[in-house]
Formats: sequence, structure tokens, C-alpha cells
Amino acid sequence: MLALSPLLGLTACSSPRRADAGLATPQNHLISQDRSASGGDDQIGKSGVNAYLWRGAIDTLSFMPFASADAIGGVILTDWYAPPASKNERFKITAYVLSRNLRSDAIRVSVFRQALTDGQWVDTPVAPNTVSDITSRILARARQLRADSGGGK
Repeated sequence: MLALSPLLGLTACSSPRRADAGLATPQNHLISQDRSASGGDDQIGKSGVNAYLWRGAIDTLSFMPFASADAIGGVILTDWYAPPASKNERFKITAYVLSRNLRSDAIRVSVFRQALTDGQWVDTPVAPNTVSDITSRILARARQLRADSGGGK
């Protein structure tokens, strides 16, 4: 038995590795090469989430730390972010990709703002145009991604 153990080790090293013997090769569905040219119905995996909107939201919000990002459900939650110019306020953003279509009603953004008052963080309203500005940037980035991939206008 002891004499066979080196021989078994050599045969294991010389045999070709089978692709199905280990873990499946991971695939990044966010930057898949299989892009649809039918006007933005490119999806991530089998979900109902538009890949361009998803990636546009990720790219647009990347200056903030992410608490979680679920590509299948289309939900992005950021952690609190304090702009470098103002340490007495912080923001948190939630973005929902709601559809397969690349349309303005397929993305919903919520912005939360807190201000430091007497050593405590207090909820305060955001500027009226903040949500629409962020939504517009996400849509513009998604359209740029679609155009860059040859997927349309």
C-alpha cells in the first residue's frame, strides 16, 4: 500500500482537469457580451432587471459606499456618505430598477439626508431636485452603456 501512494499521486497530477470536476466558472452578468439591440430589454440573468439601468445606477452611485446591491432584485442600498466639503451632513440613497425596459419609470431613487445637530443625526429634507438629478444621471449613464455596446440609440 505504501509503495502505491507515490504512483497514485503522479497519476492524479498527470490527468487532465475536467471542467465539470470543480466549481463552475463564474460569469459576470453585469458586463456580459450578449447585449440586446432591441431597445434596452437586456436583462441580468433571468431577472426582470435591465442590465443597462443596473450598471448605470452602480456607476452613478459608486462615489458612495454600498451597503448592499442585489442585481437579481434590482435593489441598491448605499451606506451613509458625508461629502468632503460638509462633515455636518450625510446622505443615503436607495435605488430600485423596476423593469426590463430602459425608461425613466423603470428606476426609482430615494435620497435620505441627515444633519448633525447638537451631536445627534437628525433627518432633514433633501433639495427638491436631488432625486430627479440623480435619476437623470443614472438614465444618461444607462443610455451611454447601451450605445457603447452597440445596442441602439
